[in-house]
Amino acid sequence: MALPPGSLLQLTPQGLYCRAAEAWIDPYRPVSRALITHAHADHARPGCGEYWAIGSSEMILRKRLGAATKLNAVSYEQPLNIGAAQVSFHPAGHVLGSAQIRVEAGAESWLVSGDYKRCADPSCTPFKPVQADVFITEATFGLPIYRWQSGAEIAQQILEWWRSSADHSSILFAYAFGKAQRLLAELAAIGVSDEVLLHGAVEALMPAYRCAGVSMPPTKALSMVNKGDSLAGRLIIAPPSAHRSVWMKRFKFPQTAFVSGWMAVRGARRRKGYERGFVMSDHADWPGLISSVKESKAQQVFVTHGNSDGLARYLKEVEGISAEPLNADFS
Repeated sequence: MALPPGSLLQLTPQGLYCRAAEAWIDPYRPVSRALITHAHADHARPGCGEYWAIGSSEMILRKRLGAATKLNAVSYEQPLNIGAAQVSFHPAGHVLGSAQIRVEAGAESWLVSGDYKRCADPSCTPFKPVQADVFITEATFGLPIYRWQSGAEIAQQILEWWRSSADHSSILFAYAFGKAQRLLAELAAIGVSDEVLLHGAVEALMPAYRCAGVSMPPTKALSMVNKGDSLAGRLIIAPPSAHRSVWMKRFKFPQTAFVSGWMAVRGARRRKGYERGFVMSDHADWPGLISSVKESKAQQVFVTHGNSDGLARYLKEVEGISAEPLNADFS
């Protein structure tokens, strides 16, 4: 389904557009003004005239978009008059500096979730429910089978897996921005103080988290360890792209694991070639999606990403909420 003609937000070839603010939210082509929900590369693309984003994401955005990027750093819940619209950014709990964006003009208010999660995460500001007339929500894990354990429980499982292999290195594969830092923060929260080694792609993004005051164990880039030094008993965090790459040649018979919400699906770990899978996601699970929609008090909900058809149908038929899938590329 497309958005209603004449509504506050419209879909254009560049992405989700607010005429009142003369701005696009997470545009997927260069535009004059971009409002950014978070610094993942599929939401913050280069080439725009100016960007608006939460201040704690600035270091990562500049690293990805260029140091000279025109970036307006804002605070959570700060009212902003942009064009003829009032815009505000609210905690999304996804990664450092992630936000839901609320836009209001005339008699309409819209809330765009971006990516979000509801479970506790010591590495970023927790999600905060926001009310609006219309809510655009993601549905990456929009099936009832997806229900997350706490980060502390998963961290304890990882610690036990790591300690069980003192004679071999333990390589934990996780996305370089957000997931890797959350893992470190979760490990610190259960008392881990051992030094953790990091792939260069992860290490490059650590300064933003350190500057934000996120508590994590000591870390060191793997490249700083002498080639002849033993890695037995060490934990290494690396992005999935390093799996089965030449980078792996440094390790002799390591144990490997992948951390992702997709590990909840039977067979996913085997298909991806990992010995172990840990279920942890930076997206909302099924209960989190439902509660977020209800708490928004929205009269109309649009669902995008993932199982948008299924979640929209459930909201209509079970919860009695007006909801439709939104055919848009919010990748």
